Amino acid sequence: MSKVVNISDLIDAFILKGFQYEGKSDDGWHRLNGCLCPPSDTDTYSCNIEIDPNFIDLPRIQLTTIPQQLPQINPHIGDDGNLCYLAKGAVVLDIFDPIGQALACLARAENVLGQILNQEVVDDLIEEFNAYWSGTFCFLDLENDWLGFQNCIYAENKTSEFLIVTDNPERSYKKLSSLDIKKNESYVLTYKLKTNALPRPLSKNWPPKNVSEVLAWQSLLDSRSRKKILQRINEAIKLSANCVLIIIESPTITYGFGVFFKKDKGKTKGHYSSLKGRIFDMNIQPITIMRIDDKYLSQRNIPKLRTLSGKRIAMIGCGTIGGYLAEMLVKAGAGTSDGKLILIDGDIILPENIGRHRLGFPHLLTNKATALTEELKRLSPGSDIQALPIDAKQASLENIDLLIDATGEEALGHWLSNKYSNLTTMLSVWVEGPGTAVRALLKSNNAGACYRCLWHSNKKGKLRSVTTQLPMDMAGNGCEGLYVPFPAHVSVNAASLATEMTLDWVNGISTPSLRTRLTDTSFELATPDCNPLVDSDCPICN
Repeated sequence: MSKVVNISDLIDAFILKGFQYEGKSDDGWHRLNGCLCPPSDTDTYSCNIEIDPNFIDLPRIQLTTIPQQLPQINPHIGDDGNLCYLAKGAVVLDIFDPIGQALACLARAENVLGQILNQEVVDDLIEEFNAYWSGTFCFLDLENDWLGFQNCIYAENKTSEFLIVTDNPERSYKKLSSLDIKKNESYVLTYKLKTNALPRPLSKNWPPKNVSEVLAWQSLLDSRSRKKILQRINEAIKLSANCVLIIIESPTITYGFGVFFKKDKGKTKGHYSSLKGRIFDMNIQPITIMRIDDKYLSQRNIPKLRTLSGKRIAMIGCGTIGGYLAEMLVKAGAGTSDGKLILIDGDIILPENIGRHRLGFPHLLTNKATALTEELKRLSPGSDIQALPIDAKQASLENIDLLIDATGEEALGHWLSNKYSNLTTMLSVWVEGPGTAVRALLKSNNAGACYRCLWHSNKKGKLRSVTTQLPMDMAGNGCEGLYVPFPAHVSVNAASLATEMTLDWVNGISTPSLRTRLTDTSFELATPDCNPLVDSDCPICN
């Protein structure tokens, strides 16, 4: 709470609104009792409001009585009357204006309640569903879209129990290795259903506790889904299962629940008919579904864009740019859904590399391509990544959708352009000077300039990165050899630029084909992002 405003001032402000101070909650928040008055509504609705004494978290508002006119399914109101009027993190409260901010939250809550009563925000429930539906963690790792029977493993570690629904147990265990899960052969009968109905919680009897309540809820959402659920439960009983896991895939959220069968001890005759007669009273348990499939992980942060899944990408150079770039490509879906990421580098990691490379001491004196492949497979076990620990000129690259030159070596860049730029799409990325700027060039058609074209243009004073001469700073001597010094963040900037252009490419955007980002702001940009044409002096393109 701001030192400028006493808590008594805040309480007085709410008393003027008709609230009464009730004291402190168990966790030390200040509790008041009063009414919400939605605009354009003559009725008032009793509520409790609790205010954070430090005024960092949003005030908590709870309806003491849920309005009778609300339908069974409604948004923003939990079964205990808690009103969700603002998403956590959606606003930052001003701790120096606690009175104004608290009253603004109250007004917001009144507006939201009014919208709920007028059925104006029903679709918001779709986003909130997981807040009302939680239980045992179930990791969903499916590369296929098959419905019906699924392979589900019961697993546990020292503190928790888990369910793993997977079409590749070995891959899933690798993804979850940090949880120290014990491998076992315990399986849970599981069925996956699909519905076009979006899940919304009920305002009463929530969450459902038995099959009867689940079916009643589903009948309000999708009668066909209700029928499928009942059918799968009956199948599980016939198979003498102890329980069955039902997973429901909706257009936005995948959710599920388990049904547990109470069998009569020692009774085998009439087992099916005995359980079937009690099916509606059987207990259910909500399951918290967490998708860990590669498609979801790469698509989640770029929902409106295509990912790199299904593409065959080769990257030459696993050093200061390539290490960071390869990791970003994997996060964008490279090597998934029958795609492949090939990493090529013949060098080994030396101590002097560690200061600005993605790899570190655990990979010392190992081949860069091999070490980077192992590291990325550890981070993303489902990705198909291949290491070629050879000189780039010895590699035979065929059927490649995109070739990336991340070496930053000018002579090698010319050689690669000569061999590949007319055979496949090629992206070159490099650092200018001692970290002055980073640049990338995409060669995707015959009219566009290649990496060698840019060299000729630079010789003529055209298409330069900065308006002045680039510094020629060099460091190192003796057996260490000369190198261009620049910090690791420059390498990350170069990798980010290349990732940006790669995602543009896979989404059909190939312009601007030459892009420059200044990393030393003491220089002035000479060439805005553009689409350079073939240089007449280029021996590759002419």
